[in-house]
Amino acid sequence: MGKITNALKKAAEERFSRIEKISKIEDRDPFIVKKVGESKVDASIVAHFDPKALITEQYKILRTNILSMNKGKPPHVFVITSSLHSEGKTVTSLNLAISMAQAVIKPKVVLIDADLRRGRLAKYLGVSQPVGLTEVLSGKATIEDVMFNVKEYDNLAFMACGAVPDNPAELLASDAMKKFISDMKSKFEFVLIDTPPIIPVTDSGIIGAQTEGVFMVIQAGRTQRGIVKRAEELLTQSHSKILGHVLTNIEYHLPEYIYRYL
Repeated sequence: MGKITNALKKAAEERFSRIEKISKIEDRDPFIVKKVGESKVDASIVAHFDPKALITEQYKILRTNILSMNKGKPPHVFVITSSLHSEGKTVTSLNLAISMAQAVIKPKVVLIDADLRRGRLAKYLGVSQPVGLTEVLSGKATIEDVMFNVKEYDNLAFMACGAVPDNPAELLASDAMKKFISDMKSKFEFVLIDTPPIIPVTDSGIIGAQTEGVFMVIQAGRTQRGIVKRAEELLTQSHSKILGHVLTNIEYHLPEYIYRYL
């Protein structure tokens, strides 16, 4: 018993020592993924900068959960939305798309910015892409004209939102959008569509009904239960299937008492 007690005591002392070291670090510097070199990609896209970071592992867990849905028959075309603005849906969309592209099977993945009102995908990637989905749906450009890649990923493509149209909801509900989704499904194994939040506008419900379902991003500590419930009601009313929820701004208590953020 004495040896076991001493071993436990020693292990506890080591853990407390690590906690003490962590508590002396200002601003959690080691836990924030910093930009590499001259990259213009936003530092919040952690899956791009550090595929082995514990933060990135959370997105890989999300990827695994998606790939294992329906007994290994996951959704191939789905929407990512939120209840309100600033809950982290675009950051989640980008990190998830990159994580899926990094899978061992190297599937062909595309992430489409369908937030035709205030899309930010191109901004997060640090590229200037003035044309995108709006131009494709309005017949002003082809898919090939607006699709772009980040050089690190041969199997991952992106499409920006393009110019802000006068009628975004109508454009997304058009036959052109239905054909576009069909074309994307034939070209890519996984089609991720980033959309506006559901409560302010109906866009995500319109697109969700045309896909296999919707993942809702929820910011912990900010979005109230009633808001989430209302968002779910709006998605259900639009005949969109809710596939799951992704919590952001969660403080995880991981092994070795190190706190990490998703």
